[in-house]
Amino acid sequence: MIYLDSESEEPLYKQLYGQLKHKIIDGEYPKGKRLSATREMAKTLCIGRNTVEAAYGQLCVEGYVTSRQGSGYVVQDILDGILDYPYKSVAKIELPAIQNEKPRHSPDKPPAYKFDFQYGNLSPHNFPRAIWRRLTADALISLDSKNISVYGDKQGEYALRYEIVQYLHESRGINCVPEQVVLCSGHQDALGIFCVLLADGNRTLAIEDPGYDFTRIIFENNGYTIAPVPVDDCGIRLDELGSSSAKLVYTTPSHQFPLGMVMPIGHRMKLLQWAEQTGGIIIEDDYDSELRYHTRPIPALQSIDRHGSVIYLGTFSKALSPGLRMGYFVLPEWLLPKYHDIFKRYKSSVPWIQQQIMNLYIAGGHWERYLRKYCLANKKKRDILIHIIQEEMGNNVRILGDNAGLHILLDFLDGESQESLIEQARAYQVKVYPTRHLWHQQENAMENLIMVGFSGLTEKAIVEGVKLLRQAWLG
Repeated sequence: MIYLDSESEEPLYKQLYGQLKHKIIDGEYPKGKRLSATREMAKTLCIGRNTVEAAYGQLCVEGYVTSRQGSGYVVQDILDGILDYPYKSVAKIELPAIQNEKPRHSPDKPPAYKFDFQYGNLSPHNFPRAIWRRLTADALISLDSKNISVYGDKQGEYALRYEIVQYLHESRGINCVPEQVVLCSGHQDALGIFCVLLADGNRTLAIEDPGYDFTRIIFENNGYTIAPVPVDDCGIRLDELGSSSAKLVYTTPSHQFPLGMVMPIGHRMKLLQWAEQTGGIIIEDDYDSELRYHTRPIPALQSIDRHGSVIYLGTFSKALSPGLRMGYFVLPEWLLPKYHDIFKRYKSSVPWIQQQIMNLYIAGGHWERYLRKYCLANKKKRDILIHIIQEEMGNNVRILGDNAGLHILLDFLDGESQESLIEQARAYQVKVYPTRHLWHQQENAMENLIMVGFSGLTEKAIVEGVKLLRQAWLG
């Protein structure tokens, strides 16, 4: 940026000349760069054109720029170290190291891993591109397209909330109305809202241990105290929850993350009873309820709640696309007045066009058909993964959490450490993931537990990747 001080005793043309000269010497204006036209520079700086021409002329005399017919003033090559001027160079902005790195998949730098068993990434081939493209066009020519020019309802478009209500009632047994549904841009956005909405009560959050560590981070960043509660085969341990001071609990009852157990109905009823007796609130994260491979989907905890104790949290990220950043939650009726009071000036964080496309997608029956196809595809991947692990590794590992979701856990019976297993896999260009960070109380973490996701890989890649893992771990 060029700044001229009209109060200075130094003439304006000299100020302009000096600043341009410094930019050329510093390399900010490299060889071949064309300076702004004199008329444009004069207009930008609100000075006379003659002033600009005088500054440019001096730069030409000293050899910093040259004037070419039809090309204006062009910066010349200045050899480093020839001139030593008594001025302080403008400090250069240092970009973070990560921004200076080459892209991971640049042509001259091959990927570090041939196979990445990451949890959460979906296969790009599954996304319904053709239908999504058509529905995008339909949304833009629809009568509702005028809504793209206005700020929408803070809870999201009513039509989409209506479709979500119908879907939740049929698939999860949830009883609610569109007025209880709020669209959000994913898990992070929803939990941020909860942190504000529930801040005037007991600010202690009970979480499953192990559990989703990002939930813990969000609540900690918002000033909440975390009360880790161990899990057993039924899910979160109610005796430990009852002995804590928490009145707010976050749980994944339909498929505990990461261990994979399902909370039975008796345990669910007791958890609801805890909430009723203590005035507690349950955040039910139903993050991958659509992805069950052996049993029918279990009704949500919210569906059997009779006292408004459950905030239900759902997402489209695990089945359709994490890149859309679209989720939703269902508030108990008694919380709605408080929500409207606190967030009355807020706007929806989900773009209108995405909401309208999703509305058309569900209403047209595409979502239901997609889910059937998607579940079958992931069940096939999961079955192949289980089979090849058992074939290649036999009794050396125990498989956990394989009845639902997009990942499994490998428990190494010989007690190898996570770090060692990950490094051995890396030597064979296969990436697998640790689990220790999912324990709030690190001393209780299972040291020999590895997470293996499969949704982002092809069936062939799963087989080849596991064979390399067998070589890495078993020789």
